[in-house]
Amino acid sequence: VQLVESGGGLVQAGGSLRLSCAASGTIFRLNAMGWYRQAPGKQRELVATITSGGSTNYADSVKGRFTISRDNVLNTVYLQMNSLDPEDTAVYYCNAAERRYGVNLVYWGQGTQVTVSS
Repeated sequence: VQLVESGGGLVQAGGSLRLSCAASGTIFRLNAMGWYRQAPGKQRELVATITSGGSTNYADSVKGRFTISRDNVLNTVYLQMNSLDPEDTAVYYCNAAERRYGVNLVYWGQGTQVTVSS
């Protein structure tokens, strides 16, 4: 399974961006999907996750500003980011989990840069 992110870029503080992540390849059934981010000099951190049933979880720092959603037919997950702050500057990575033949597998995208200017 390959994950390809898109939608990153440069935006001014207070602006919005929408990230997309499309899964392709031989897909059985994707379970949880999510977004993580890594800022320079910091560890990768969870931003938001969503189960196949639509239950969501957010980092406290993005609650009320970011919205995660998914299309199970298209095997795509989205992250709508509003009221962006320079602290949101990071490489954003897509993540997906799948259980195949009794084995839990985790996939990662290559990352997309989000830069928020002040």
